[in-house]
Amino acid sequence: MTDIDVPALVAALRSRVDGEIRFGDGDRALYATDASNYREVPLGVVVPRDVDALAEAVRVCAAFDVPITHRGGGTALAGQTTNHAVVIDSSKYCNAFLTIDVDRRLATVEPGITLDELQKRCKPHGLRFGPDPATHNHNSLGGMIGNNSAGPHSVIAGVTSHNVESLDVLTYDGLRLTVGATGEEELARIIAEGGRRGEIYAGLLALRDRTAGEIRRIYPRIPRRVSGFNLDSLLPENGFHLARALVGTEGTCVTVLRATLNLIPDPPAKALLVVGFDEVVHAADRICEIRGFGPDAIEGVDERLAGFMRRKHLHLDDLTLLPEGPSWLFVEFGGDTPEEASAKAHRLADHLRGEAHVTDLKLVTDDGEQTRLWAVRESGLGATAWVPGQQHDTWPGWEDSAVAPENLGAYMRDLLTLFDRYGYHPSIYGHFGDGLIHCRIGFGLHTDAEVRQYRAFMEDAARLVVRHGGTLSGEHGDGQARAELLPIMFGDDLVRSFAAFKAVWDPKNRMNPHKVVHPHRMDQDLRLGPRFHPPHVDSIFAYPDDGGSFVHAALRCVGVGKCRRHEGGTMCPSFRATREEKHSTRGRARLLQEMLQGGPIRDGWRDEVIHDALHLCLGCKGCKADCPVNVDMATYRAEFLHHHYQGRIRPRAAYSMGLIHRWARWLAPVWWAPNLATRTPVFGRLSRAAAGIAPQRPVPAFAPRTFRRSWTPEPGRGRPPVVLWTDSFNNHFTPEPLFAAAEVLEAAGFAVTIPRANLCCGRPYYDFGWLDAARRTLKRTMTGLRRELDAGAYVVGVEPSCLSVFRDELPNLFPDDPEAKRLAKRTMLLAEFLEKVARFDPPRLSGRALVHGHCHHKAVFGMGCDAAQIRKSGLEARILDDGCCGMAGAFGYEADKYEVSRAIFDQGLGATLHAAPPDAMLIADGFSCRQQVEQLTGRRVVTLAEVWRDGLRRRTAHRPANQERAPHAAE
Repeated sequence: MTDIDVPALVAALRSRVDGEIRFGDGDRALYATDASNYREVPLGVVVPRDVDALAEAVRVCAAFDVPITHRGGGTALAGQTTNHAVVIDSSKYCNAFLTIDVDRRLATVEPGITLDELQKRCKPHGLRFGPDPATHNHNSLGGMIGNNSAGPHSVIAGVTSHNVESLDVLTYDGLRLTVGATGEEELARIIAEGGRRGEIYAGLLALRDRTAGEIRRIYPRIPRRVSGFNLDSLLPENGFHLARALVGTEGTCVTVLRATLNLIPDPPAKALLVVGFDEVVHAADRICEIRGFGPDAIEGVDERLAGFMRRKHLHLDDLTLLPEGPSWLFVEFGGDTPEEASAKAHRLADHLRGEAHVTDLKLVTDDGEQTRLWAVRESGLGATAWVPGQQHDTWPGWEDSAVAPENLGAYMRDLLTLFDRYGYHPSIYGHFGDGLIHCRIGFGLHTDAEVRQYRAFMEDAARLVVRHGGTLSGEHGDGQARAELLPIMFGDDLVRSFAAFKAVWDPKNRMNPHKVVHPHRMDQDLRLGPRFHPPHVDSIFAYPDDGGSFVHAALRCVGVGKCRRHEGGTMCPSFRATREEKHSTRGRARLLQEMLQGGPIRDGWRDEVIHDALHLCLGCKGCKADCPVNVDMATYRAEFLHHHYQGRIRPRAAYSMGLIHRWARWLAPVWWAPNLATRTPVFGRLSRAAAGIAPQRPVPAFAPRTFRRSWTPEPGRGRPPVVLWTDSFNNHFTPEPLFAAAEVLEAAGFAVTIPRANLCCGRPYYDFGWLDAARRTLKRTMTGLRRELDAGAYVVGVEPSCLSVFRDELPNLFPDDPEAKRLAKRTMLLAEFLEKVARFDPPRLSGRALVHGHCHHKAVFGMGCDAAQIRKSGLEARILDDGCCGMAGAFGYEADKYEVSRAIFDQGLGATLHAAPPDAMLIADGFSCRQQVEQLTGRRVVTLAEVWRDGLRRRTAHRPANQERAPHAAE
């Protein structure tokens, strides 16, 4: 490749391509890695606004003789989407669902559409796309086509290549054509017509004719052969199907502009039989036998995976649904009715019950429980990455080998022996029904010795799987991780045929070069590796779960990309609003990693690219709980901002809202003055502008009397003490939830007190990086609560953002301080305290309610205790899974963040409320959540404390005069 005139290339792209042309250092850094072991900084990034712009971007790059790499969800595990090339990202705009032909069971889509979006559009017609990998809620169909992806239901659906009808493609040299199955007469006609199209078909026909015998002899006849190219699709018996031949070529041959896909029926009823085994190899031995019962999916999970999940506190509640193990098969059956699906599962259960090595069986028909169990299986990659206590970091590499199902048990035993020989101890799980094993291995890859051992293992593993008639890859492709090993599986002649196939389509080798064909070495371009020597970083947070190292914490992100999903869970709200990689948890983590690499991010803590990416982080902590490797971006953001602004002036909002506790205390005696200043037209506009507050935002009004000045405690009468945390937000602006909480706690049998001094948790300090002030504040708070904690009191509150500080930031700032540990342990939100300590029986209630959990509530405390309390009350309530409300403390008030805040609300909670019955009560404990809802909808919102308080009052009003309250256990 000749030297590239990058400025001229950028100018041409900007003049000819309708899209976002990004060649800055930050964008190049964002796309330097995927979910693999590899890192290659691209030349630049193009985000086309439609497929015509996508095609034009290819043409411009071809005019400059520049290599191209296509990227969708960026979840590739073999290095397919990292390259020193122009990366074209189709995921943001080129993601349309175009047509569906229900009678022919066909759907046409653009490459950037996510699998879940495709499934959502097909479901009303009783159809679905068969392949369904675990990344279904954030991957792209283009990526699935590139990798020839599959998933649990490949038992009935096969891999992606089996489900592609035709492709609309563009070659690097500018030919746009639609390819699919080609009859012999049509093939002859196309070749006779000549031109570039005829040349391609003639070249492929000649390649087929000279390699057909070798293809038939060498290609393994197994369900999951993904390694290599699909040259077998060129065979006459397979219809010279060029679309299926191009599936799995990993962007090395053509650009996919549209795809027409085959759909399969989606059974309306499903039954899941979970079978426990004493050892995972014994589960593998029964696969062919189980396949004979006609299941739709057969997935395996071993005891180490479950152990890793417990160690990482991942899906703990869901793990309780498993029968006795310690290893399991998940066997799903579909049917037109629940009875039909269950009958199929019962037949298998009756067959296996009492059999050797079968420890237990559990039939699950409830949709919710099935979803929870599938979450256990789908968390495999995340659960096996960054496991606490592991000696070495785990990596992909040999994570998806496959054999014939009848050979799975024998292969698994030999593979486990090979692991032992190398001192590796990974978890074994995966698509056992098709003979595929997933694992993530502790290669380390930090030292020369670890890299040499990795290479030796990969070569031995390749020879082993070939001896068992299998494939190097059964799902994730070859990329750079396994392409070097292809001669072991196919021999040199067929590997040369792969190069010939690519050359027919891409004679200049500009489409994703050095992947699959003419590959770089598997131990080249490693993301970390022996060359990685990050600078020493003095951090404020202690990062106790990362050995005290900010570097280790920042490297947690392995690229799973779960933060890029569009619905469900909490993370990542700003990505959902912007669809920008830099505003995903992964994107921000990768920029911090690039900061440690030293290029192209070069300014360390002062870097404006990283600051820009973190600017729209809401600090919601959703990633801390939702991310399978527990990336804690809220903490990393606070750390970065602390260093970024040292010795510098912060934005206005940092002084107005970051110091809210001080302002509120000073202004409380003259509460009318700030209310007047913010609510009159002229002064309101001026005060908002001065404080950096969005002009559209009403400013919360100060209450005439704070809770602390108004509340009088009831006499203790020997009852156990509890400290009601008087957070700044409720105390100064909405005291009613605190009054309600005090009344409920007293009704539960406790003597309620409040902190003697007006203490603060310091929550707003973290949002603006005031970490020195946060430490001082927490020290004062620990001192101020010492006497109450010595007396055995719990600290209970209603505001999740404040209480979460004591459970999360406090131990991270003071990991070795016994006072910090004690306060963290004895801090609870009201519902948790009522459920776990008070054993409170809430008042009986009727009616419907929606419950919106504050992000910190969900991430740090969980909603389990709230759900339990609500269930006991009889209230017909739904706990929402709509993500963040978009306010997030000061975030939604800041002038330059208002539009994003509004978009987050409208996409999630706002849409739900719009469709909700008008008589449904909305419960939200978070102060910022209530403000967002009330400001944007005018709808009244109450806290759980107020609901319980009102219920208790009604119960007391209806109690006969001679009926005394029964003593509570806590008394």
